[in-house]
Amino acid sequence: MELRRFLRDRSNIFFVFIMPLLLVLVIGSQFGGDGSQGRVVVVGESTDLRDALVTEMEDDDVAVTFADADDAREQLARGRSDVAVLVSEDDAAAFTAGDTADIEVVLGSQAGAQATFQRVRTAMQAVATERNQLSALIDAGAEESAAATALAAAAETVNPPSLEVTNVDDISEAFAGSSGFDVGAAAETLLFVFLASLAGSATLIQARRHGVMSRTLAAPVSTGMAVAGQATGRFAIAVFQGAYIMIGTAVLFGVDWGNIALSGLVLVVFSLVAAAGAMVIGSVMDSEGAAAGVGIGTGLILAALGGCMVPLEIFPDSLQRIAHVTPHAWAYEAFAEIQRRGGSLTDILPQLGVLAAMAAVLLALGAWLLRRSLTRAL
Repeated sequence: MELRRFLRDRSNIFFVFIMPLLLVLVIGSQFGGDGSQGRVVVVGESTDLRDALVTEMEDDDVAVTFADADDAREQLARGRSDVAVLVSEDDAAAFTAGDTADIEVVLGSQAGAQATFQRVRTAMQAVATERNQLSALIDAGAEESAAATALAAAAETVNPPSLEVTNVDDISEAFAGSSGFDVGAAAETLLFVFLASLAGSATLIQARRHGVMSRTLAAPVSTGMAVAGQATGRFAIAVFQGAYIMIGTAVLFGVDWGNIALSGLVLVVFSLVAAAGAMVIGSVMDSEGAAAGVGIGTGLILAALGGCMVPLEIFPDSLQRIAHVTPHAWAYEAFAEIQRRGGSLTDILPQLGVLAAMAAVLLALGAWLLRRSLTRAL
C-alpha cells in the first residue's frame, strides 16, 4: 500500500527516477567515466591516417568518438571529451604521399586532458614510425604491399617491452579497477535510499493523528509489531528506490555491482536501518512538514559524513572513525568490498552485522517512543 501511494505521487517522479541517475552521470563523467584512459573526439573522414590513429588510440584503451568540428569543440567545452583531434584532407593526403602532416589537436580544460594528450601524442608517434619504416623499405626497392606485409609480420614476432605499474598511493590503490560510475552509483544509492525513507516518516504521524495507531494497539499486538508494520511500508519504498538505481546504473552506465546477490543483501539490510530511522522520527514529531524537513536534513548530513558525497577513502583517519557512527559508512565499505575487491559474504559480515544491530536498536527505540507518545496523548 505504501509503495503504491509512493509511486502514484507525481512529485516523486523527478527525485526518485531522474535525479539519482542524473547525479551518477555527473559524478561518473567528472571522475573517470567508463574507466578508459581518456576521451578523444576525432574530426575527419575515414582515411588511412585517421584510421591508423584511431587504431593506435583504441589499442591504448582510449575512448574514441567521432564528430564534426563544431560538435567536437562543444564536447570539449562541456567536458564530454578531453582532447579533439582534427584530421583534415590535406593531412591525409600528405600522410599518403609520405610527407609531413600537421594535425591540429585541441585540449579541453578537464584535469585529465594533459594525460590524454600524451596518449594521443604517443599514438601519432607510433603511426609516424610505422610510416617511416614503410617508406624506408620502399626506398630500398621493396614493393609497398610486400613491405607492409613484412612490417606486420615483424610486429607479430617481436614482443614489445612491457611496463608494470604498481600503485604505492593508498587512495589510488583503493579505487584501482573501478570507474567513476561505480563509485558514484554506490554512494547515490545509499543517499537516496535513506532520503526516501526518512522523508516518508510523515505517514506514521498521519497514522497517529487519525487514530490508526491507537486502534492498532488496542488489538492484541505489541508496540514493536505495530512499528514494524509501519516500517514495512518504508522498507518497501527503500528497497524499490535502491533496486531502481542499481538496475538503472548497470543498464545505462555499465556499473559493475560485483556479486549481485551480496549487493542486494547490503541494500536490504541498509533499507532496514533507513526504515527504522523513519519510524523514530515519525514517533517523536507531530508535524508532517517538520518531519520531512528533519528527515531530509538528517539524511543529507549522515550521507555527507558517511562518504556518499566525498569518497570515504579521502577522509583523514580521525574523520573516518567518526564517519562510522553512520550506517552509510558501513554500507559504503560493504559495497566497496564487493565491487572493487570481489568480496565474499565472509568479507562483508562485519558491515552487515553492524547495520543489522543499528536496525534493531532503531526499531526498538521507535517502539518505545511510539508507546510513549500515544500514552501522553491519552
